[in-house]
Amino acid sequence: MKLENEFRVSSPVQKVWEALLDLERVTPCLPGAALTEQAGDHYKGTMAVKLGPVTARYSGTVRFVETDERARRAVIEAKGRDVRGQGTASATITSTLHEEEGERTRVVVRTEMRLTGRVAQFGRGIQQDVASKIMDRFASCLENEVF
Repeated sequence: MKLENEFRVSSPVQKVWEALLDLERVTPCLPGAALTEQAGDHYKGTMAVKLGPVTARYSGTVRFVETDERARRAVIEAKGRDVRGQGTASATITSTLHEEEGERTRVVVRTEMRLTGRVAQFGRGIQQDVASKIMDRFASCLENEVF
């Protein structure tokens, strides 16, 4: 499934770029996510997501597969397994930053997500709604706590 979200923050593009590359700094802004350790070029962590009556808790890894400072584009690969063995989740997340007037930055996030197990039964509409709410909270947290 492909998802696209967009948000703006009141900070210069360079400052936003530096923050987004610091996973330890921005992960607390992602509802339900926590990093548990760094292992080489990737991190281990957990993520809990509620879809309808189901809460899925994943344990897995996340790593940057591409960072292009000139284009202000970063690609993250995340993979996890439900801690109860009821499915898997993987995502390729591409974030692109665009400088705007007044030291504002527009962030476009494109996600290609694959789910198996119980949460896969929920349709695209519910998954898109949950993803949008997570991005809204993430953007608000970045604005209020990181910058």
